[in-house]
Amino acid sequence: MSTLNILRTNSDHPDFQYLVKALDRELAIIDGDEHEFFAQFNKTANLATVLVGYENNQPVAIGALRPYDSEVVEVKRMYVVDSLRGKGIASQVLAELEIWAAELGFKKCILETGKKQPDAIALYKKNGYAVIPNFGQYAEIDNSVCFEKTL
Repeated sequence: MSTLNILRTNSDHPDFQYLVKALDRELAIIDGDEHEFFAQFNKTANLATVLVGYENNQPVAIGALRPYDSEVVEVKRMYVVDSLRGKGIASQVLAELEIWAAELGFKKCILETGKKQPDAIALYKKNGYAVIPNFGQYAEIDNSVCFEKTL
């Protein structure tokens, strides 16, 4: 497993914004015609709980939390640069997000990912997330798969 230095910050951090652009470029290809629909739910303005992971002082991974209600937080904007995937970095970021969520008093994490993202689905299952009925804006979306994990 790679050794990652993780910074707690907010969505204004330039390294977070840099990696969000890379993530959005990748998702535009994966989602194709559905990209605009999903992109509207992935705005990053005013996120107070953002992680940036660094390897050799280079930003290589991100993740964020957005409160869903008083006890539930949504995991957003998970991304690892392509060249470092498969090294456990995403699991490290996810674990740190869960720790931070618990520190903030949240009881559960939820998230949505796309059926066209089998690596993401495998990541969440490997880290103890269970598939749930699609929630909120994803309720009627066939390409979405939603997860939850009690903290």
